[in-house]
Amino acid sequence: MINEKVAGLIRNIAGEENIKINEPMKLHTSFKVGGPADILVKPASAVELAKIVDVCNSFDMGFYIMGNGTNLVVRDKGVRGVVIKIFENFSGYCVKGDVIEAEAGLLLSRISNIALQHNLSGFEFASGIPGTLGGAVAMNAGAYGGEMKDVILATDYMDKNGHVHTVEGDKHEFGYRTSFIQREGGIILKSVIKLKKADKSEIEAKITDLTKKRTDKQPLDMPSAGSVFKRPEGHFTGKLIEDCGLRGYRIGDAEVSCKHCGFIVNAGDATAAEIIKLIEYIKSEVRGRFGVELQTEVRIIGEE
Repeated sequence: MINEKVAGLIRNIAGEENIKINEPMKLHTSFKVGGPADILVKPASAVELAKIVDVCNSFDMGFYIMGNGTNLVVRDKGVRGVVIKIFENFSGYCVKGDVIEAEAGLLLSRISNIALQHNLSGFEFASGIPGTLGGAVAMNAGAYGGEMKDVILATDYMDKNGHVHTVEGDKHEFGYRTSFIQREGGIILKSVIKLKKADKSEIEAKITDLTKKRTDKQPLDMPSAGSVFKRPEGHFTGKLIEDCGLRGYRIGDAEVSCKHCGFIVNAGDATAAEIIKLIEYIKSEVRGRFGVELQTEVRIIGEE
């Protein structure tokens, strides 16, 4: 049941245009699945965000932070509480020399293009990752030999009580698909990205090459959440899954991609339950055959 008082307070903070009640989360995830969120809000500033967090805490109401939903599975019953979407309204940036300061909702592809326009190299690896800066920094996203830890100087984040902190350098505690902020909890507001000057044509050539590799090897034409599993040490996830004979394996409309076995795709009208069941089946098969415990890279939220 929607807490109307909470909804009213959040509406007064963010404005009518930035709040949705009983909002289908399938409209906000790249998997195109997910039941309704009681309240979905898109704050326009850190001040609004802090006020919304305060309201949630005051009423002991859970809140979930999301970017553009490219690494997210929302269960079919939806999300009780408040979903705070840090995306379009947090997409400002500025460029000073070889440094880009960008807000958390800015798409990685957009930052890559900004870097290109300013003859800045070092962010090409992220050009095809379909997420926002905030999510990428929190999980130390990476591809093709590069990771966020290679380029992030500092990050402003908000703790669960609405207080803003700055973390710099090694204090991010970046690891494989993790960071201090992800482990301890926090809402990334903006990060400082350090790049290096380079020839624009060389940067463009790298982006073109990586784009071709992604297009050739990944099912970019179908709804998915990217790589489902983290890479286990000493193994390649896609090969483990393929060697279990699971290429193209389906549960309902959730399918192991025929193009890349590390991806699960929505081949029609998949439900979150089918996707989650397929994830667990894959983990069981890989564990049984190879003794390897796969860990999910995608985030699964919502009411079971």
